[in-house]
Amino acid sequence: MDRKITYHIDAASAGLRIEQYLRRRGYSYQNLTQLKKMPESILVNSVWSYMRTTLKNGDILTVHIQENESSPHIPPVKLPLDIIYEDEDIIVVNKPAGMPIHPSLNNYRNSLANALMYYYQEQGEPFIFRCTNRLDRDTSGLTVIAKHLVSSSILSSMGVRHEIIREYLAVVRGSIKPSEGTIDAPIGRTGSSLIERRIDFEHGERAITHYRVIEEKNGHSLVSLILETGRTHQIRVHMKYIGHPLVGDYLYNPDMKFIDRQALHSHRLSFLHPVTAKQMEFTAPLPADMQRILNG
Repeated sequence: MDRKITYHIDAASAGLRIEQYLRRRGYSYQNLTQLKKMPESILVNSVWSYMRTTLKNGDILTVHIQENESSPHIPPVKLPLDIIYEDEDIIVVNKPAGMPIHPSLNNYRNSLANALMYYYQEQGEPFIFRCTNRLDRDTSGLTVIAKHLVSSSILSSMGVRHEIIREYLAVVRGSIKPSEGTIDAPIGRTGSSLIERRIDFEHGERAITHYRVIEEKNGHSLVSLILETGRTHQIRVHMKYIGHPLVGDYLYNPDMKFIDRQALHSHRLSFLHPVTAKQMEFTAPLPADMQRILNG
C-alpha cells in the first residue's frame, strides 16, 4: 500500500504543529509513531518535515503512507468476492453466509481475509487485513475493511463513538408486539462457554438494540435492527430475550426447518469517510435464503 493524503492548511489550523493537526484529523498516537518510521512520510510543500514542524496558512501537508508487507499467516485463496465499493482508503464487501471473517484452525482457507489477500496479490499489492465491523461466519452482508493504518485507526475510533450506523435485517417467527421499540438489556457470558452469551443484569455489559418490524408474512416477521452498542451476539441474544429468536440460529434457536443458518443480514452501513469526511452509505439486498422464508 502506497497512499499519499494531502491536506490544505487554512488560517484556523495555522500555528499547529503537524502532530497536533493530524491528531485533530483522527490520527492515533500509534499512527504518528508508525509514520515516523517511514522514509519521508511527512512533507510540507513537498519538503520532508518533522512532526513538530509548525504549519502556516496556505501550506500543503502530505502524509505518505508506505506499507510494503502483507498480513502473515493468511494464505491467498481465490474465493467469490462481492465488492460493493473500493477506493484508496476502504473497501466495502457484501460477505456471503458461511464465510468467516478471519482464518482459524478449522477455517484456514475459506475466510474473507483469504479472498481479499488473493484479490490484492493478483494486483501485485501488499495487503494487511483490518476489518472494522466483524460479522459472524453465518451472518451475511456488508462489512468495511480499512486499506491502511490511518483509515483503520479512524474507523475504529468512529466505531467506539458509535458513529458508524449499522442496520441489520433478521427473520423471526411470529408477530412482534409492539412492532417497534428499544431493547436495553445487558449481555454477559454463559458459564464457561467462550462463545455463547446471555442476558445478565448483574454482571453483563450494557447492550442497546433498536428494532422495527418491516413486514409480516408467512408466519414470520422481517425486522430491521440498529445497534447502539456492539456486544458479541447482541442481536441474537436480544431477540431471544423478547421471545422472538432468529430463525435458524443453531446456538439460541436450533430450528433449521426454514434455513440452515441464523437469518441475519448486515443490510446497511452509514458513516463519514475516514479520510475525506464525505458521507458514505451502502446497502445490500436481502439474500435469497432469507427471502424464501418470507415467501413460503
